[in-house]
Amino acid sequence: GLIQQYHRSLNWALNHQAIVMIIFSLTLLITGLLFYFTPKGFFPIQDTGAIQGISQAAPAISFSAMTEKQQALAQAVLTDPAVDSLSSFIGIDGANITLNSGRMLINLKPLAERDLSASAVIHRLKSKLTTIMGAELYMQPVQDLMIDTRASPTQYQYSLSSADPAEVDHWSTIFLDKMRQLPEILDVTSDQQNAGLQTFIDIDRDTASRLGITPQLLDNLLYDAFGQRQISTMFTQRNQYHVILEATPKLQSDPFSLANIYVNTSTTIGNATKTGAVPLAAFTKISQQTAPLVIHRQDQFPVATLSFNLAPNIALGAAMQAIEDLQQTLKPPESLQTTFEGAAKVFQHSLTNEGWLVLAAIVLVYIVLGILYESYIHPLTILSTLPSAGLGALFALWITNHDLTVIALIGIILLIGIVMKNAIMMIDFALEQERKYQKSPHAAIFEAALLRFRPILMTTLASLVGAVPLAFGTGMGAELRQPLGIAIVGGLMVSQLLTLYTTPVIYLIFDRCYRNFHKKIMYI
Repeated sequence: GLIQQYHRSLNWALNHQAIVMIIFSLTLLITGLLFYFTPKGFFPIQDTGAIQGISQAAPAISFSAMTEKQQALAQAVLTDPAVDSLSSFIGIDGANITLNSGRMLINLKPLAERDLSASAVIHRLKSKLTTIMGAELYMQPVQDLMIDTRASPTQYQYSLSSADPAEVDHWSTIFLDKMRQLPEILDVTSDQQNAGLQTFIDIDRDTASRLGITPQLLDNLLYDAFGQRQISTMFTQRNQYHVILEATPKLQSDPFSLANIYVNTSTTIGNATKTGAVPLAAFTKISQQTAPLVIHRQDQFPVATLSFNLAPNIALGAAMQAIEDLQQTLKPPESLQTTFEGAAKVFQHSLTNEGWLVLAAIVLVYIVLGILYESYIHPLTILSTLPSAGLGALFALWITNHDLTVIALIGIILLIGIVMKNAIMMIDFALEQERKYQKSPHAAIFEAALLRFRPILMTTLASLVGAVPLAFGTGMGAELRQPLGIAIVGGLMVSQLLTLYTTPVIYLIFDRCYRNFHKKIMYI
């Protein structure tokens, strides 16, 4: 029954070729518009059941105060009904390069036991954490595919570098304030931490020399008080314990308590040696100034990295375009280099070369098909199936509110292969009927379309059913698979409806053009 219906509708299409070509032209136009206006993304944000958090406090915070802030953040996170457990730590190591930052790994309950996705849980946690003053927790879902090579509080990075550190500091502050006003991005933060505290001890060398105090003696004294010098080891039957020398804890809380530290001195007058204790304030001047906690460099130049997350329903391409527009508006000096980093940089490069790669692939397919069929025209007939495949895939992504990501592009490439294979089955049979049995182009393509209708329908349905679980499946990490399935399902549904009619019509039009051109050449 389907073949009979297709027989009648195909006969109508071949008798109204102009209408079919208008439909094909509209398909080509709409595909181009959809490709241009569809939001571009990199990888979909997955819900893997884990959230990575980076806490930040004031640059001048102490270790004990940072401990209290980290514990307060952890307790607030654990009150969320979607959180199962977490682990957190602070302190300087390979991951934490400053004392005022910490790490937190939040494990969520299984997806069936919570009512929100990981991104929604993060949004809910932000409102709870605003009550904790003096510390912020930047969160992002843990992803299976990670491109970034640097750790940052949020997902994407934008760097400013220059040979002049003052210029980097000045413009990074301006960019930070302006980027926080952009509606396309959230959680904008900078790795510039220039408000750290530094204590200076200026030695009155004349007085120190008169008291018999050398800079080395003072250095040893300060290390004894604050450097955790190990002076002994206590051994027991089962363990050993290191004895650490330090100043009284209350003297470690205030840098001006240094004035109360005494230096043991010994001076020789004639044959007599006089010993005593001299306060540090007697021969030094203690002052406190701000200083950067760390100086970041990239390619040997000072650099400031601004990191950000995407606002809800905003594609990465739109956010990057907003930042580039801001850069054009601010007009920083040419000595200041601004670039995207990490995943944003990789996405930018891939987007730049994407069109050329697709064009190169189409040219390569045309050459292979031209060699296979010994024709310059009929490879174009097969390639004419591409707009309908792209139309279905892009339209499906648009109505389901998905970006054109790398995963969706892979689905479109797979779809193109399936659709071209269906066209090849028609064209291959029609050319054989023309060359071997001397049938007319109209009769050859009509018979080819009818005979190949069943295998085309079978392979299309097989691919369609195979892609349905990808498109509509749920569970951990389903966000990475869904664009692939949606692109294939949408593309197959639209492309098969169109190519079953447009391919025979375009075959006849191209064949007619080729024959007319060949006759003119022979006449000349």
